[in-house]
Amino acid sequence: MKLATRINSFAGKGKNIIEILQQIASIDGINYVDLNYPEHFVDVDFSLLKTTLEELNLKVNGIALRFRDEFINGELGNQSDDISKNALKLCEEAVHMCKALNGSLVTIWLGYDGFDYSFQLNYANAWRKVVENMKIITNIDPTINISIEYKPFQPRAYSLVPDIGSTLLLTNDVKSDNIGVTLDFCHMLMKGENPAYGLCQTFERNKLFGVHLNDGQRMNDDGLIIGSVNFIQTLEFIYYLKKYQYDGVIYFDTFPVREDPTIECRTNIKMLNKLYNTIDSIGMVEIQKIIDDNDAISAQDILMKCLK
Repeated sequence: MKLATRINSFAGKGKNIIEILQQIASIDGINYVDLNYPEHFVDVDFSLLKTTLEELNLKVNGIALRFRDEFINGELGNQSDDISKNALKLCEEAVHMCKALNGSLVTIWLGYDGFDYSFQLNYANAWRKVVENMKIITNIDPTINISIEYKPFQPRAYSLVPDIGSTLLLTNDVKSDNIGVTLDFCHMLMKGENPAYGLCQTFERNKLFGVHLNDGQRMNDDGLIIGSVNFIQTLEFIYYLKKYQYDGVIYFDTFPVREDPTIECRTNIKMLNKLYNTIDSIGMVEIQKIIDDNDAISAQDILMKCLK
C-alpha cells in the first residue's frame, strides 16, 4: 500500500523540513510524501532535501500548491491579470519541482478563487480564466498529472470549484488527459456529498488522481482520524477504492492539533488496515450482491457484521 501523511502535522518547536521528514520516515507504513510549494522549499537546500528523501526511502508522490497573501482575492481566476499570472507562475514552478524530485502529481486547491458576497464576482470570467490557465499548466509537462482538489468553502464563503460536479466539469472543459481530481473525504462531507458516490463518478471517467483520507463533523474541515466519525461512509469509500483497484497514494490529511502526530498517524494506518480487512472478511462479491439488490435493509448487514 502507498501511504503518505501531512507534513505540517509534524511541524512546530522549531523543527525544519529535514527533521520532520526524519520523524515521518520512522513511521512504519509511510513510504511517500507530498511537499507544499513554495512553503516547504523556503530556506531549504534542494540537494540536501533530495538526498534526505533518498536516504530515508521516502518517495515524492507530488507537490501541493499553497497560495498565500497575494492571492487572497483569487488565484488563477483572479480578475487582476498580474496576480493571475503570478499564480500561474507558481504552478509552473511546482510542475518543474515535481519533475526534479521524481514525483508525478501536482495538486491544486484554489482556496481563494471564490466569493463572499452577491454581485462580487464575475462568475463566467473567473471560470474561463481558471480553464485557460489549467490548459497552460497541463501542457507544461504531460508526464506530470495535474489534480484539482475541491472544497466547498473556507477560506471563502463560496468556492468557485466547490463540489464533485463542478470539478469534473472543469476537467472536461480543460480537455487534457493529465488533468484529474483529488478527493478529500472531509471536504466531500462539508459539501453534503456521499464520498463513495463522488469516488465512483470520478473513477468512471478515469479522473481519480489523488485521495486524501480524514474525517469530520461535516460542518468544518476538521481533519480527524479516519473512520472516527463517519465509519460506514468511510468503509464504503474504501470498498470502491478496492473495487476500482486504485493503486495511487492514500494521503492522511489529518490535523493532530492536540494529539501526538506520530501516534495519530499510526492510528490512521491501523484503522485503514482494519477497514480493508473488514471488507475482505465480508467479501467483495457479497458486498456487490447487496448493492445490486438495491435493498437498504440488507445493506445494514454490512454494518452489523462490523459490530460483531
